[in-house]
Amino acid sequence: LILVFTGDGAPGNYGYTNSGYSVYEEENERLTESLRTKVSAIKSLSIEIGTEVKNQNKMLSEMDNDFDSTGGLLGATMGRLRTLSRGSQTKLLCYMMLFALFVFFVIYWIIKLR
Repeated sequence: LILVFTGDGAPGNYGYTNSGYSVYEEENERLTESLRTKVSAIKSLSIEIGTEVKNQNKMLSEMDNDFDSTGGLLGATMGRLRTLSRGSQTKLLCYMMLFALFVFFVIYWIIKLR
């Protein structure tokens, strides 16, 4: 705050005028508005980040559930294969392997002819 003695003796200001006060007040208002704009931008950005984090967490949860169900299905399939290979059905397993080999050979032959 800069006060300058004018010497006019105007009533109410006791001979002092505040010439620099309005300049600083205008600068403070401008800086306050700039700060308000930046705070608003940061607020909207943080809200967007929060929304994105919620969406990513939801997607990860869904993927976790999918992996759990796939793991259970794979475990059940492996159990069936163990049962199939242990039992008296080894002959059936050999037939299945020969059939798969035959199918792959036929597919290879068809692709090779094209």
